Amino acid sequence: MALRPWSPIPIHECGEPLVALPSQLWRLEPHPYRLLGAPYGPEGDPFRLRQGVVERLLQAEQALREDVPGLRLAIFDAWRPLAVQRFMVRHALLQECAQQGVNPHQPSGQRDRIEAEVGRFWAPPSDDPATPPPHSTGAAVDLTLADGAGLPCPMGGAIDAIGAVSEPEFYRAAAERDPDGEASRWHRHRQLLAQVMASAGFAQHPNEWWHFSWGDQLWAWRSGTAAARYGRVGEEESSRNS
Repeated sequence: MALRPWSPIPIHECGEPLVALPSQLWRLEPHPYRLLGAPYGPEGDPFRLRQGVVERLLQAEQALREDVPGLRLAIFDAWRPLAVQRFMVRHALLQECAQQGVNPHQPSGQRDRIEAEVGRFWAPPSDDPATPPPHSTGAAVDLTLADGAGLPCPMGGAIDAIGAVSEPEFYRAAAERDPDGEASRWHRHRQLLAQVMASAGFAQHPNEWWHFSWGDQLWAWRSGTAAARYGRVGEEESSRNS
């Protein structure tokens, strides 16, 4: 899996701690990767982010409530240890191979194609401090919109879906052709999520409607900032901050 265009951006770690998400932010539970057996360890709470990121999430939540009072943000995933990233990359590859009838253990052009497509969505589990996966920094969050009862809104595609359907603007053309159609509703929901997150300073992943970050290399790349504020937070550091 190739490095990202934001990988060369330097990281000037600010030392800000991971903190638990406050109760105002809705969590989608049970956590999906824990259900799969991802190796978080006893102290590996995924619902944590850097302090500055949490503050901006609360700003985005407030902006959403002011814009559409019946909706709220719903957190799918936040901090992700490197071991979990490695586990989930492998899981995604095996899942895609199974769906397409490809042997994941047999080298082939089909397997290479699937691996490349998975790599558009899952960052390499790099242990190089200069190229941390975004979620390992505590700066990235996967989330969606939900109604007042916490039920996720239809977005026209599941979080973590592999393929073009996950791109933020996938439904734009269909929405323009049929403003009253279902695709238009999905597009409006994606736009609303992107707008409220941008209002709090977040940058969106170019391939994923659900992924936003503040302070990591992806954010620096998309915002034109010279350096990232957050590098990888390992399991030991996260335990000290919990």
